[in-house]
Amino acid sequence: MSYIDDNLMPEENVIYRANLHWIIFVLPIIVFILFFLPGAANLAVAITNPELQGMALFGGIMMLIGILPLVFTYITRVTSEFGLTNKRILVKVGFIRRKSIEVLLTKVEGIQVEQGIIGRMLGFGSIVITGTGGAKSPFRKISAPLEFRKSVQEQIARVQE
Repeated sequence: MSYIDDNLMPEENVIYRANLHWIIFVLPIIVFILFFLPGAANLAVAITNPELQGMALFGGIMMLIGILPLVFTYITRVTSEFGLTNKRILVKVGFIRRKSIEVLLTKVEGIQVEQGIIGRMLGFGSIVITGTGGAKSPFRKISAPLEFRKSVQEQIARVQE
C-alpha cells in the first residue's frame, strides 16, 4: 500500500493524487546515452578481442555510471506521493531519507504554483504549500500542478461550507 493509503484517518477519502512528471528522467537518459551505451560497446569489443581485455573493466564502470542515475530517478518517482483527501494534503518524498508533510485543509493558507515556459508547455511545475504560521513546503516537478491546486482549492471551499 501507499503512504497516503496507510495514513488515512477514519472517514477520510482520497480526492486527488499527483506524481512527479516524466521530465525528471531527461537528464538520467542523457547520462545513460553518454555512458552506458559507449560502455556496453567498449565491453563488447573488449570481450571479443583478447588484446583489449583490460578495457572490459572500464566498459563495465561506464555502464554502471550510465545506469545508476536512471535507477535512482525511478526510485524517487515511485516513492514520491502527492495526495489530497477530504481533510488533508499529504505529501511524501523519498525512500531512505523521507520527507513528508501533512497539512489539514483548515490550516492551509495558500498553495502556490511555479511554472516556467517549458513547464507550462509540458505540464509540470512546482507547488509551494503554505500552512498557518508561514511554514512553506516546496515540491518540484509535479505533474499537472494547476490541477492539484484547483483540487485543493475546491476541497477547502467544501470544508469551509
